[in-house]
Amino acid sequence: MAYDFKKEQKQFYKPGKKPELIDVPKMTYIAVRGKGDPNQPDSEYKQAIQLLYGIAYTIKMSKKGTHKIKDYFDFVVPPLEGLWWQDGNAGIDYAHKEKFEFISMIRMPDFVTQDVLDWTIKETSEKKDGDFSKVKLITLEEGKCVQVMHVGSYDDEPATIEKMKDFAEQNGVEPDYSDERRHHEIYLSDPRRTKVENLKTIIRIPVK
Repeated sequence: MAYDFKKEQKQFYKPGKKPELIDVPKMTYIAVRGKGDPNQPDSEYKQAIQLLYGIAYTIKMSKKGTHKIKDYFDFVVPPLEGLWWQDGNAGIDYAHKEKFEFISMIRMPDFVTQDVLDWTIKETSEKKDGDFSKVKLITLEEGKCVQVMHVGSYDDEPATIEKMKDFAEQNGVEPDYSDERRHHEIYLSDPRRTKVENLKTIIRIPVK
């Protein structure tokens, strides 16, 4: 059976609809950085998603090729995630999506090292006749966060975030945004196949 992060580590992928405190350990990701309104045609965000999934599935399907990755085990490709921010704004201003900066990312098993990524970029670029060099390997240790399951439109997130901030205050913590700690979303639904009111998004904000 392929290892499924969502099933094996439910505390990170199945929060309730009420905010909760969580301590997030170090995790490995493939990532692409960009900026701009993610909803625009041919946006940097949409390009980043194509790059990430190309790399993720080349790593997963390497089991069928001749190149053997050290310590490889089969896995279900985890959901897309994103870190979001805007210069000069501690939180997120949804009225100015054109000012968004982001790191789009997909979690990877720990056997994915820089050497593995280097091979994968070369392999994927040749097979798909494209340039996948924008994909980087990062580790992220988020530490203490408030997280919640947001159900519905992305544009309705501000109300959910306010509830998260109220919960934080009631529990003696406060938002702690910085260059290392960002607004974090995990997308459990495919917006192309899911009604807007049913979209499931984990929202995670750093606190101290």
